[in-house]
Amino acid sequence: MSRRSLTTVAARRSRGTTDARCGLPADWTGNARVFVPQGYEPGYDYPLLVWLPEASGRFDLGRVMTRLSLRNYLAVQPAGTGAALWRAIDRVRDRLSVHPRRIWLVGQGSGGTEALRIACRHAGEFAGGISLGGQFPLGESVLARLDEIRTLPLLLCCRGADIAADPDPLDRTLRLFHAAGGTLAVRIYQRGGPLSRPVLADVNRWLMDELNARTIPLQPHGAH
Repeated sequence: MSRRSLTTVAARRSRGTTDARCGLPADWTGNARVFVPQGYEPGYDYPLLVWLPEASGRFDLGRVMTRLSLRNYLAVQPAGTGAALWRAIDRVRDRLSVHPRRIWLVGQGSGGTEALRIACRHAGEFAGGISLGGQFPLGESVLARLDEIRTLPLLLCCRGADIAADPDPLDRTLRLFHAAGGTLAVRIYQRGGPLSRPVLADVNRWLMDELNARTIPLQPHGAH
């Protein structure tokens, strides 16, 4: 498959140009990066994956989404967390067809920890959170909205070598969720990095199972 067929939209500053795929101004994404799935249908409400990469290191949204799914999701990589994250979500929701109850936070490494942190702190505004190689944010008051978090789908993907080297964080996390009555799915991989094809294929399967299994009532996001 040629790179030309990928639909990653980067901000372009030239005036008067448009993104032909969606009929939008070329600079509509601001400083965020957006992935539009192949065969995008404006009348279909897509799940939106909000990607938070590792703080240091390279991250290619188009390559990652190609490995995860070319057709199932819209995706956005905000320019940062905080206000930038909410602005990126708003831009995509205002201009593309997003299911308001199917906005997921997904992160790699430290971005995975941040994805779980934000998902738990704003449990009524996201469908769930996924961490690829990042620990759960222990020692923080992220379980304050316990009634909502108990039903919030969360996925923690770990490397077997990391667990073998230091099993304590995962053990404490599982004990915490057991005591709180919450649900946390854990996947441990013996090979490959957090953005490898097998891991992302597994994430896609888990997401599709969750999307097909439940409808979560969410409040419109905006109380940042």
